[in-house]
Amino acid sequence: MRGKLLPMAGLYLVQGLPYGLQSGLLPVLLRARGLSLTRVGLAKGLYAPWLFKLVWAPLMDQRGSPGVWLVLSTAALGMVCGLLAVLPPAEAGLPTTAAGLLMLLNLGAAVQDVALDTLAVQLLAPAELGPGNTVQVVAYKLGAALAGGGLLALVPTLSWPMLFLLLATAYLLATVLAWASPALHQLPQPHPSEPALCPQHHVQALLAVPGTLWTAGFVLTYKLGEQGAGSLFPLLLLDHGASAPELGLWNGMGAMVCSIAGSSLGGALLARHRQPLPLLRPVLQLRLGGLACQTALLFCLDALGTGTDAGPVLKGVALLSLCLQHFLGGLVTTITFTLMMCCSQLAPSALQATHYSLLATLELLGKLLFGTLAGMLADDLGLQGCFSLFLVLSAVSTFYLGLAPSFLIR
Repeated sequence: MRGKLLPMAGLYLVQGLPYGLQSGLLPVLLRARGLSLTRVGLAKGLYAPWLFKLVWAPLMDQRGSPGVWLVLSTAALGMVCGLLAVLPPAEAGLPTTAAGLLMLLNLGAAVQDVALDTLAVQLLAPAELGPGNTVQVVAYKLGAALAGGGLLALVPTLSWPMLFLLLATAYLLATVLAWASPALHQLPQPHPSEPALCPQHHVQALLAVPGTLWTAGFVLTYKLGEQGAGSLFPLLLLDHGASAPELGLWNGMGAMVCSIAGSSLGGALLARHRQPLPLLRPVLQLRLGGLACQTALLFCLDALGTGTDAGPVLKGVALLSLCLQHFLGGLVTTITFTLMMCCSQLAPSALQATHYSLLATLELLGKLLFGTLAGMLADDLGLQGCFSLFLVLSAVSTFYLGLAPSFLIR
């Protein structure tokens, strides 16, 4: 198992770099330059290529091997980072050329994601799903933390070209790792009784996999409230006296350490209990309670007025609430990804890349939906109404577990 998990950890780590760059670094920099919450939120539209993974996932099921796709996409990511290194740093906003290259960076990362997830679905045995998904989530978030909070802390002393040259070097090393790891190229042969699927029958075959409809509904909704609050709350702290370096430390590195700790705990619980669904209900209830506390803090901050320093005690409690929500979010994510992989392993091997990509796309869509619209909702509905909506959405996902098919619970 170690021969599989170690190279997967390295590749998932570099896969998290684009997400950390754009979720941890860009929003704080754009907000510090005076952009509205709506414009900061709309910058997350650069993640759009992740929503189209279903376009090329069937190609991986039918043409070439996931290992080849993995090597090519990782090398392409290094090339894009090399191009970004020659651009001058932005003086205001986000240059059009840089935005286009960041879009290409997300495209390459999304292709890499499909290839690596397909390898995980096909290589991991049922007993390895818990540790495998822990490696996936922890390594991905570690990469996001390094590119988000880490880069934010280094920006004053490290030039734009040097930052992206470092990223290009990381992708070059990852390309060598993907090419040279024999465990990533030892895929099981398709079962001889599995018929080849015609493209027009893919949708019907996807929906016929047991548990797909319920799992799709859950992964689409379980992050709505959490992601909306998580993308907006740090920016509100910036409006109430928190500095960019403080947010880089607490919402970047500190919060990600807590998220990794939560993901690790999720892996330990899965290794003992194996079944993800019975673990989800108490964890979602804890997350709901944490979000309720964060909403109460938001009400206190909103009463002070924009531009008013929150004071050391209230600001400290607010920063700690970020860490708590990241811890619970990491715990929920690891268990949910294991559930997704369990469901995809029920699909025929010739359909597993497309099936898992469907679930992963819906999961990402749920996260991006309120992450992108959170600023607009705050500008239109007000902070109190916006966070109350996030709280209701988190409660809905908790109650939705009661509709789970009985065979997924056992």
